Amino acid sequence: MTDYFKSIRPFNDNEVPKALLQIKDTPLIQAMMAYAFPEDTPAQRVERLLACQKVSDFQVDIMYQVVTKAIEKSITEFTCDGFSALDPKKGYVFVSNHRDIILDTSLLNVALHDNHLSMTASAMGDNLLKKKYLKILAMLNRNIVIYRSLPPREALEHSKLVSEYIHHCISEEHRNVWIAQREGRTKNGDDRTQQGVLKMLTLNTPQSVTPLQYLKTLNIVPMSISYEFDPTDVLKLPALIAQHNGVEYVKSKKEDFENIIQGLIGQKGRVHISVGQPFYEQIDTIEAAHQHLNKQLQALAECLDRAIHQQYKLFPANYIAYDLLNNTSIYKDCYNEKEFRQFERRMNNRSKSEDLSQEKFLEMYANPVKNKFDGNQ
Repeated sequence: MTDYFKSIRPFNDNEVPKALLQIKDTPLIQAMMAYAFPEDTPAQRVERLLACQKVSDFQVDIMYQVVTKAIEKSITEFTCDGFSALDPKKGYVFVSNHRDIILDTSLLNVALHDNHLSMTASAMGDNLLKKKYLKILAMLNRNIVIYRSLPPREALEHSKLVSEYIHHCISEEHRNVWIAQREGRTKNGDDRTQQGVLKMLTLNTPQSVTPLQYLKTLNIVPMSISYEFDPTDVLKLPALIAQHNGVEYVKSKKEDFENIIQGLIGQKGRVHISVGQPFYEQIDTIEAAHQHLNKQLQALAECLDRAIHQQYKLFPANYIAYDLLNNTSIYKDCYNEKEFRQFERRMNNRSKSEDLSQEKFLEMYANPVKNKFDGNQ
């Protein structure tokens, strides 16, 4: 069964030692190891890396240490809620908003591990894995490879395989799975679930059940991750401005790498992860209300959006951005003068008032407030 998923699956445990030998000398791995284990000599770091015999060893002994170091150095407070209500014997599909290429799932894995739950298998686009060492690193970290830009027929076959593998993780391995609510990160802070993501999850539905009853077996949980300050906010502005002007935005070759590094080491202030309860009753209600699958999936997407927006933790920066963008003082009780000045300084350092960048910068932080309180327009 395992080789059936070979094109998309993470490494099996017996493949780990060879994979580690292939990447131990790459600059990224060396930098990560030096960051996480500054007291070790280079030889000790290699020894520590090669001591990993299984994927779980790499996730716990290496990646967990890298991410806890990032929390210590770049996050003032990391909090989470909802995990204690989950069953450690079950696997869940976390459908999540998506802000940071690597950190969203890495922080989730820290929260899961600290709450004695299994770390996730996480969907990741192959556009981030062009270099061989990055693909190896992703497969060591239990990433499911999502191939982008395939011809339509191949894309459908690939989506079916991913759907099947996610079901395999939940039902056979009782392993958690993380999947973004849409393809790519949300750059403007307006988190919306793409129906296509939910459609993909249904592609493995057996004939004996309805697609929505099949989705119930995946134990779908809404997840929200909130960063007080997005360390990649300035890097997201060019794409947002291009989109506003109807111009095609072409990424630079180093852009994803710069986003990964900045996301890891950039100052984030406070970060919060909130997970909800599995969607069982909601799915039954939606199925009873709508006959056609497209309508059902649309209703489910909207239901997930409401949960993700309500679970989103708002910080002073969000309220300040909303008031500045809309020229109001509705939320003035949610921040103080010092926080206002700090945010204003950040905005002026990262954007220019004479072009669109300031408006786009404010929208990025204000949209979560709008979504939480103005209704899902």
